[in-house]
Amino acid sequence: MTLILDGVFVRQRGETWLDDIRLELSNGMTTIVGPMNAGKTTLMRVAAGLQAPDSGRVLVDGKDVTGISVRKRSVGFVYQQFINYPSLTVYENIASPLRLDRRFARDGIDRRVREVAELMGIAGLLARRPAELSGGQRQRTAIARALARPVDLLLLDEPLANLDFKLREQLRADLKTMFGDSPHGVVVYATADPNEALTFAAPTVVLGAGRIQHVGDVAGMYARPPSLTVAATLSDPPLNLLPGVVRDGRIECLGTSFPAPRAHASGRTVMLGIRPHQVTITRDGPDALELPAEIRLAEVTGSATFLHLLLQGRHHLVAHLAGTRRFTPGESALAYVDPAHVFVFDEDGGRLLATSAAEVDLHG
Repeated sequence: MTLILDGVFVRQRGETWLDDIRLELSNGMTTIVGPMNAGKTTLMRVAAGLQAPDSGRVLVDGKDVTGISVRKRSVGFVYQQFINYPSLTVYENIASPLRLDRRFARDGIDRRVREVAELMGIAGLLARRPAELSGGQRQRTAIARALARPVDLLLLDEPLANLDFKLREQLRADLKTMFGDSPHGVVVYATADPNEALTFAAPTVVLGAGRIQHVGDVAGMYARPPSLTVAATLSDPPLNLLPGVVRDGRIECLGTSFPAPRAHASGRTVMLGIRPHQVTITRDGPDALELPAEIRLAEVTGSATFLHLLLQGRHHLVAHLAGTRRFTPGESALAYVDPAHVFVFDEDGGRLLATSAAEVDLHG
């Protein structure tokens, strides 16, 4: 099966929610990653037939289905909220879409319900009602109901966002295995969590402000983000940004400098992106950039410490340090960054100029 969104625009209350979306998806899993209000839910609602675009088309296997109701399409949708029928048991919740499908006889329904329940780890809960389940069990039930009836298009809209960390990790692994082993139909998984996108390792669409920023291999985008928007979307904790300028073959940044990867015009302003885990407080090599800073805050999570630093009184830098560390706010510190781990973007962040993974042309 192929799903094509061809020039899709959606406008609400004078704002553009989807801006010229052109996307082609085929059998298997695709991840859509983007921050809140990026347009993920709207895109999926249009793809499902729950919302009509203001312009553009939705094509399934080459057929224009833009005006066709979701009820007449082969679509399953799992929402962020736990949506189950409260008066029905888990068994009946999962069976409900199958009872509307003439392809399933009574014994076929029973077999499929138990099969999907076993897959989702809720086989022992079939007699319970949603009020008797934990949050994770309710969401597993909702996913099982969506999976019960074979569909051409399965849409999962941040289905793990409301679960605690342990449940998210467990369900994420289950879903990765499930969709990796059964690549039948188009599966679209939307998330605001870049770690989820990296974990699934599926073809990925980066969405921002209603526009497709990039489509490709998520590991490749992480290693070599084509723009600052993509780099920021795939960075958790957020990417550190510092100003830089090219002078005499070097890139200067807040009193320190490093060799420019390639020859280019002196005086050019650039933006430097540094991931927090690449910032240290000990010098790891002779080429490390040394950045004098003031300690503002140390967030201790148990396994890690996020050290918030202020450079030259106005530039913020966060270091992701392993283990529990003790720091005193207001004290001076030195932060170090290996130049090989610095992303260099053009001034407005629209284009990657250099990366630790590979050099690219700095001209233009």
